[in-house]
Amino acid sequence: MADADLSRRVRFGLFEVDLRACELRKNGVKIKLQEQPFRILVSLLRQQGEIVTREELRRELWPSDTFVDFDHSLNAAVKRLRDALDDSADNPRFIQTIPRRGYRFIASVEVLTDGAVESAGLGEKHRPGAALAASAAGEERNLVFSDSQDLPSASRGVVRLLFSLIQVMYLCFYVISLANLHRMQPLFAQVVEHPFWLYVVLVVTAAGGIPVRLYLLSAAVFGYRGLPAKFLRLFPILLPLDELWALAPFLLVDKIRLGLALAATAALLYVPFSQRSLLLMKDRRAQHTDHS
Repeated sequence: MADADLSRRVRFGLFEVDLRACELRKNGVKIKLQEQPFRILVSLLRQQGEIVTREELRRELWPSDTFVDFDHSLNAAVKRLRDALDDSADNPRFIQTIPRRGYRFIASVEVLTDGAVESAGLGEKHRPGAALAASAAGEERNLVFSDSQDLPSASRGVVRLLFSLIQVMYLCFYVISLANLHRMQPLFAQVVEHPFWLYVVLVVTAAGGIPVRLYLLSAAVFGYRGLPAKFLRLFPILLPLDELWALAPFLLVDKIRLGLALAATAALLYVPFSQRSLLLMKDRRAQHTDHS
């Protein structure tokens, strides 16, 4: 590592690495970490977003004249590092395993120097244009909604299935409500004196929602490219629509009772956010694949 790097402190997530003192801290509390796992962490941070091969780590950790069971020793050191970071090989937040090749540090990194913060890697080999690093550094993290860095990756097939089922659910709401519109007059009349505007809201939102849901359903089933980005652009429009239709169980309150209608509505209020999280989990997996 270059001498200029020795004065730096590096932050990622809740963790901070003091490169001069060779210390790892979480929320300011020092975490015990042996020398080899710490050196692996530094090597990964130096090439944030890039693959660090097993051979590079071997040269970093063991001199050429040292005879060790390299594979076992490296695996054990990486496991100790993951344990210190509360990370998982199955759903990594920090260290991604590239099978038969090496490892990659996938979280965003802030380099703290002289009171300033830089979003960057540590070494000359770091390329700021790397897709995952650039995405994490270039976007302001949202404190209200989850972003892809907060979520685990998920199988494309699982995401497509769950997302498609959600679209089918909304389509059923729209079609059944429109088909039974004539039966809702007594219910609407109990709510307001002049229920005409309720009919207008129901018809307009259902008629507008049907083509949107058909588009999202076909996009999920056929695997449209860029669906997560397109959905995020639609999300500000879909959110109030979906929150309004979370009240749909009350249209059946005479059949399912008030308590069940309240429970169903509470669950439906979360569904718009679950759609967003599902697609971000798929997008995160795609980013990992692109870097392999």
